[in-house]
Amino acid sequence: MTEQLFYGNSFHNWLISFFIIVGALVLNKVIVLLNKYVIQKLTSKTNNRLDDILFKMLEAPVLFGIMLFAIWIAAKRLDLNAKFEHFIFLSYQILIVINITWFVARLINALIEEYWIPKTGDVGHKKLDSHLISIIRKTFLSIIWSIGGVMALNNIGVDVRALLGTLGIGGLAFALAAQDTIKNIFGGITIFTDRPFRIGDRVKVDKYDGFVEDIGIRSTRIRTLDKRLVTIPNFKMVDAPIENVSEEPQRRILMKLGLTYNTTPEKMNEAMEILKNMPDKVRNVDNKEMTVAFTDFTDFALIITYIYFIRKNADVMETPSQVNTEILRSFNEAGLSFAFPTQTVYLEKQNIDPILAT
Repeated sequence: MTEQLFYGNSFHNWLISFFIIVGALVLNKVIVLLNKYVIQKLTSKTNNRLDDILFKMLEAPVLFGIMLFAIWIAAKRLDLNAKFEHFIFLSYQILIVINITWFVARLINALIEEYWIPKTGDVGHKKLDSHLISIIRKTFLSIIWSIGGVMALNNIGVDVRALLGTLGIGGLAFALAAQDTIKNIFGGITIFTDRPFRIGDRVKVDKYDGFVEDIGIRSTRIRTLDKRLVTIPNFKMVDAPIENVSEEPQRRILMKLGLTYNTTPEKMNEAMEILKNMPDKVRNVDNKEMTVAFTDFTDFALIITYIYFIRKNADVMETPSQVNTEILRSFNEAGLSFAFPTQTVYLEKQNIDPILAT
């Protein structure tokens, strides 16, 4: 029975080829266990992380390479037709290059993860840097896989130069048809390099005011204060004036307080003194930069201009509310009256001729 032919080969030869492949699977399992329980423990004791990364990234390509080699040996010892052998040969020319490219791509990706990402900026920069690193990683991997693809095609006899020439003409036509997309891509690169804002920042762009949710290579997404998601092309973001509200060191508040015209100079000074002492009463009011001045005589009020600053990271709604409440309380205690639009009408009593009156 062992000498009976099946597809031009004896059962004995088929069995040997089968056990070669099974042996490769067993060897792969041994390598996995050896790497997990011996090599990784040894490399973990060294101060350098490079050996850990190298062995970890090598494992999968080595296992794949062993299987390729075993299948090649198993197939070569069999008597197969010429077309099938040629197909196997071309396939291996491609698979070997792909396996090497796979290892290089995995290694580059691991090195970026290990040595670059931990050195990105502070917490405020982290999300933006992760986007930038993601794009750089994809660019590197695309270049590596492109080189690997070209080498694989070259190994099987494809005229790569003619192919690249054809792609170059097609690429030119594509570039002309995708000018806006290219502008958006360069706009995205500009945002990543200049960093006018980060994810999570509140920005004002044109008529939109909201928080940046995502920065892509083509567009930027902003969640407005109305909770609506706005997608803005990157080239417009680059060209438009951008106000980064989150980067303000302090929030400036301008108030115009109107007192009645019966306010005496002494009471006016008392009112201004109350405003100057506001940082002592409201915690998040900055005590260094403040302007209090009696600035205007209007139709119905004496105007005090009050400019103060709220400290960074303070609640920009709660703090002015506390200031306004404190002003109202203090002014009422001091007997200061706020003005409102009024008119005073004076009637002059005149002597009326009695004859005309009758």
